[in-house]
Amino acid sequence: MMNLTQDLAKLIRLTGDRAKLDAKANGTYIVYKTAEGQIVKEYSTGVIEKMNEQELNHE
Repeated sequence: MMNLTQDLAKLIRLTGDRAKLDAKANGTYIVYKTAEGQIVKEYSTGVIEKMNEQELNHE
């Protein structure tokens, strides 16, 4: 069971790494939830900004 958990963690990490590469190639950003529960945008420049309520509720 531990190998499955480790494999899943590795796949998640690789997916995040790929998303960062795609964002850099396309001049965009990735969005994720921090360990503290805050939703943020991370730009390819390394700049991280918190998303506000209006952005989170965009429809």
